[in-house]
Amino acid sequence: MKRLIVSPSPHVHSGDSVKKNMYGVVIAMIPALAASVWFFGIGALVVTLTSVLACVLFEHLIQRFILKKPTTITDGSAIVTGILLAFNLPTNIPLALIIIGAAVAIGMGKMSFGGLGQNPFNPALVGRVFLLISYPVQMTSWPKPIDSRFSYLDAETGATPLSIMKEGLITGKPFSEVLAEVPSYLELFLGVMGGSAGEIAGVALVIGLIYMLVKKIITWHIPVAVVGSVLVFTGILHLADSDAYASPMFHMLTGGLLLGAIFMATDYSSSPMATGGMILYGVGIGVITVLIRVWGAYPEGISFAILIMNAFVPLIDKYMKPKHFGEKVAAKKA
Repeated sequence: MKRLIVSPSPHVHSGDSVKKNMYGVVIAMIPALAASVWFFGIGALVVTLTSVLACVLFEHLIQRFILKKPTTITDGSAIVTGILLAFNLPTNIPLALIIIGAAVAIGMGKMSFGGLGQNPFNPALVGRVFLLISYPVQMTSWPKPIDSRFSYLDAETGATPLSIMKEGLITGKPFSEVLAEVPSYLELFLGVMGGSAGEIAGVALVIGLIYMLVKKIITWHIPVAVVGSVLVFTGILHLADSDAYASPMFHMLTGGLLLGAIFMATDYSSSPMATGGMILYGVGIGVITVLIRVWGAYPEGISFAILIMNAFVPLIDKYMKPKHFGEKVAAKKA
């Protein structure tokens, strides 16, 4: 006699899992990782390996000895955090600072809230911003691409296009004059510029985005909303005064805009659930990024913008939550 088993929904498994999606994100980051190794060589390898190992180790130790719960380091989330943290660091940063950043990212940004799925802020950005505020000199010394391939701590450094542009515009130089001092748009898209390990090659980041969209790991709403709002906002400013404000294309191809929009703003735990909420969230990130880039003290603002909007996600989800299956709109009273 066969037993009838009654269980709650869902009754059909989609085939998705945390582990599958996390390793899917890792695969999507391989082109950007390969580009960083090509341009920065040994420094990119050292920073990435150290960051990943430190994040995995801290997550294991915290779960086993502090939280007293089974370790989940095999789900791939700590690896994703480690790679993203490395992508936000200069490739000549000392090992001790990488380890500190990993401890803050995992300990404060993730495990202090209960672990995967419960963290309100992107862990890698928590670690990155902590390091930026605590060690501003080390976090703003950017190795030159190609020239620093075989160097690590003693790599030759230079300014990023964003910092060159911001300093030039502040001193009164017209945009066209400052633009002549930085690589061409094509070179910027291909990664021939100074910056952090993961932000330099837009083409590699776009390849990762296409992979995640095809595999349905993420949807288009947040990346398009972030980049689109930056293009619209900076486009208005550039049209109003083309000498005082950089072009939308420059803003899109420099700094960590594409990295943040594709890989960090789309973090499952710290982004909205409904499509409308995703678009509002992405637009907020784009607007805050431009405000910081144009009028703030830092040349780049994507990290702060994502963390600020992370804090608004519970509010966005409350008022823009998706409808439950089968839910009907209440009829209006006559």
